[in-house]
Formats: sequence, C-alpha cells, structure tokens
Amino acid sequence: MARAVTTKRKAINTALAWVIGLLIFFPILWTILTSFKTEATAIADPPVWFFFDWTLDNYRVVQERSDYGRFLWNSVIIAGGSTFLGLIIAIPAAWSMAFVPSLRTKDILLWMLSTKMLPAVGVLYPVYLIFIQLGLLDTRLGLTIVLMFINLPIMVWMLYTYFKEIPAEILEAARMDGAGLRAEILYVLTPMAIPGIASTVLLNVILAWNEAFWTLNLSAARAAPLTAFIASYSSPEGLFYAKLSAASTMAIAPILILGWFSQKQLVRGLTFGAVK
Repeated sequence: MARAVTTKRKAINTALAWVIGLLIFFPILWTILTSFKTEATAIADPPVWFFFDWTLDNYRVVQERSDYGRFLWNSVIIAGGSTFLGLIIAIPAAWSMAFVPSLRTKDILLWMLSTKMLPAVGVLYPVYLIFIQLGLLDTRLGLTIVLMFINLPIMVWMLYTYFKEIPAEILEAARMDGAGLRAEILYVLTPMAIPGIASTVLLNVILAWNEAFWTLNLSAARAAPLTAFIASYSSPEGLFYAKLSAASTMAIAPILILGWFSQKQLVRGLTFGAVK
C-alpha cells in the first residue's frame, strides 16, 4: 500500500524542491540579469540585483561585433549531426548488448564508461595531428565526428538501460512472425523505446551544445560554434562582464527553449522503467 503523506510533509518537500531548483537556476538568472546592465553596474560592489537602468546596448554591440547566426548554425549542425551519427551506432550496439549478451558484455560497458575518465587534454595532440592529416581541422564534419565519439559511451549506456526494460518475449514473437533483424529494430524495438531514445537525444544535444574544450581547440573561424562565440568576449584587455553575459544568454537561449519543450518527454523517458 502507498504510504500516506501529510499536507505538512508535502509543503516541506515542495518548498525544498523550489529552493534546490532556484539554487541550480541562479547562475543562469544572474547571467541574464547581468546582460541588461552596463559594464559599470555589472562590476558594482555590492552587486546590484533588480533595481538598475536596464539596457539592450550589450545585445546590440554583440550583434554588430559577431555574426551570431553563423555560430548558431554551426552549433545546430554539430550538435544535431553528432547526435544523429551516435544514434546510428548506439542503437544497434545497445540492442546487441541487451538482447544478445556475451560473457564480456559487462566488461565492454565498463570499458566504454572508463574512457570518459580520461582527461581530454591527454589525447588532444594525436587528435590534432590526425585532423591536420585528414583536412578536418576547423570543419563542422571534424567536430561532429569528435563529439559523436566523446558522447557515444553515454548514449550506449542509456539505451542499453532502456532496452533491458523491454521484455525479450516481444522480440521473440516478432521473429516468429517473420521479422528480420532490421525490421525487429526499426518497427518493434525502436517504437517501444521512444521515451528512452528521446532522453538520450536530449542529453546528447545538451552535452554537444555545451562542449567547449574540443570546439575551442579544433576550430578557428569557419566551424566555430557558440562556445567559441562566448569565449571571444574574454580577451587579454579584460573581461567585459555585461557583453559576455549577453553573448552567453544568446548562446543558451536555444537550448533552454529546447529543454522547455522537451521536459515532458524527458521525464517520461527517465521514469520509463519505473512505471512499467
């Protein structure tokens, strides 16, 4: 039987959830507020919160100085392309590990996860040389491939977890009806795992969108995404906090909108196994 929860306990839990949520959101809120300040107000001590002369000059300066649309388009292609390529590899890999496991399946999964523990700077030099030899330096294709491989272990792990929740008897029934491997994955497994796939896609897009180390080191001008767009407002002459905040707000706005419209699907995906 479900445990009874008092009204007082519900109120405490709700208030606690709001406090934690506001603490997590506070850096984003502060960045947005700073983007509407002048440079003098942005560095004022003590900090000025809401009562200041709001201005849009920072956004105007950022638009005049940088081609925001080009950086945005690069981010969309890199994040979307790496996610699409990752799914093409991760779905069959997770299927084989979930439904046709071997004695080494768990070892392979742990090995894939262990690659995330390797500092990125440890492989920067060989990757940089490979990119020079293949002509992939400062190209959207090169960044797409790198980010796909970086996030592939997480994609395989997430999909493997969701696929394990699907009864194998359903796939066996599809095989008895004459479904081949391709039809089994496309028309039986994939529709049942849509919540998990949606969660995986959203997480991978966010990770690729926010990736700074590889995008800053492997791009210069042509393929530079929004992370490079933000970094351009940190110069040896100093930090321009208001303009940097305006650039950051413009960079995070698309991903915040995506997260807002995808939150219901994400929650469904994360609770898929629990509600079965």
